[in-house]
Amino acid sequence: MPDIKALTVRLHGADGPLLKVKGRVAWTLDNLIRAGERGCTPIDHPAPRWSDYVFKLRKAGVTVETIDEKHDGAYKGEHGRYVLRSAVEVIEEVRQ
Repeated sequence: MPDIKALTVRLHGADGPLLKVKGRVAWTLDNLIRAGERGCTPIDHPAPRWSDYVFKLRKAGVTVETIDEKHDGAYKGEHGRYVLRSAVEVIEEVRQ
């Protein structure tokens, strides 16, 4: 499936505001929508600045939960799993 360039959604139900996002923020929201309850991690969906994209979505009114998870391996530590908690209806998507 081609990468998404822009996404327009309605937040929080039928009377909610419209939100239009572009670029990596649109890519992030698209991934969160598709992931559903399992959410996304930077390990499963590599991108350089997941936390920044999620910050921008939150600032725009989207509720995203961060679940801290431990991981093993050569660089063991913790990472965030991001789960979309807002009701989101896709109105329009622009793909490459």
